[in-house]
Amino acid sequence: MNTLIVIACLGIAAMMSEVLGFKKLLLPLVVIGLVAGIVLLANDWGTAIRYYSDMVYFDNYAIAFSSLVIVLTLLWLIMAKEYFDSFSSKTENAALILFCLTGAIVMISYADLSMLFIGIEILSISLYVLAASKKNDLRSNEAGLKYFLMGAFATGFLLFGITLIYGASGSFNLHEISTYIFSNSEHLPLMVYSGILLILVGLLFKIAAVPFHFWAPDVYEGSPTLVTAFMSTIVKTAAFAAFYRLFATCFSDLSGSWGESLAVISALTMLVGNVLAVMQQNFKRLLAYSSIAHAGYMLMAIVVMSKISAGAIFFYASAYSVASLGAFASFIAISANGNEKLINLRGLVAKQPFIAGLICVLMLSLAGIPPMAGFFAKYYLFYGALEGGYLWLVLIGILSSLIGVFYYFRVIYTMFLPREDENEELPAFSFSNKALLTIAAILSVLLGIFPEILQGLL
Repeated sequence: MNTLIVIACLGIAAMMSEVLGFKKLLLPLVVIGLVAGIVLLANDWGTAIRYYSDMVYFDNYAIAFSSLVIVLTLLWLIMAKEYFDSFSSKTENAALILFCLTGAIVMISYADLSMLFIGIEILSISLYVLAASKKNDLRSNEAGLKYFLMGAFATGFLLFGITLIYGASGSFNLHEISTYIFSNSEHLPLMVYSGILLILVGLLFKIAAVPFHFWAPDVYEGSPTLVTAFMSTIVKTAAFAAFYRLFATCFSDLSGSWGESLAVISALTMLVGNVLAVMQQNFKRLLAYSSIAHAGYMLMAIVVMSKISAGAIFFYASAYSVASLGAFASFIAISANGNEKLINLRGLVAKQPFIAGLICVLMLSLAGIPPMAGFFAKYYLFYGALEGGYLWLVLIGILSSLIGVFYYFRVIYTMFLPREDENEELPAFSFSNKALLTIAAILSVLLGIFPEILQGLL
């Protein structure tokens, strides 16, 4: 809980930094605050304390996922250094990022549906502004507007679903809702099933699962790249943590009513995301469809709802997010000349072999090739699905992974091709981008060789 307070206060401090004259110290202050937040979370491990009349619950699940999103934010800040050094709206963007992180932690640690809604709104409203933060870029304006309209529409579904669940159970508290459903499992009113369906629609939008994914490619492409990287990693991790907590706590006994439907959505999300990614020539849009496909894999753990599901989601989110942040760091560098297409990667192996090697490691991890972290992340998900009797879903997951291998290897293949103009210089990689690529590649290898580092936490 102290971590939540610290990060919220950091956001307020960022808002006031220009007025109070410590704007130049803002980035170091944010880093120190985030590190302090991790230390405070570590001190709370094993305590499982409830706050605010059981509305917030910091158990080991919440602590682990909160620590993950903070660590990912620290990694994100490495490549965002130049952005905050040069961007005119430095203080506003720093504050919005910190408020996004505050909302993410609320989404992870909620024990009451009203707190889930508050967390989603804190995070979403900040993201709407960040998506449109390039004021003179029409694509950014369009991304912010699309995200706002679709987000508001999805929030309406979520609120209506929460209302129906409250109308049936008489409570917003997850434990009391779970008790009500367990006690009346044979005679539940229709509004409970309707409420679950509407909540499901709202949450599937947040994770960009098929058929609620149409906003994601346009918003991801139009938003500033750093915002896109934040959305596809930190935000998606928090959304899945919230999704799993709700359905594991309250609706697991009713999995017969939603499990098969969610399994079909998981299969479609994997297939559609990977197939459409194959068709992309724009590197950023390719990463957007890749993000959709990875959401489909993580949905498998919620479909199965086994004892290893929480750990599988945590490990997969860690492996995917680390590799994805590195991929976005490479995209920022190669698109510095305004060319966002894959062909801009040509000649990278010949002229910058070390950087090309790091990107290869990240692509292999995202593709799920051993011994990278992405392979073991998929292995845990597939193992859990097989244990749960979803052989058909595992087969579709394997097929989707093979499709994914094609376009990830196409990125690697493109780096080996010579540039059309041999005298044309490659975009320069900044020190911070090189640092993030190196850290991401090392973590992808380490988590692949020693998966038990994270797998045993939950």
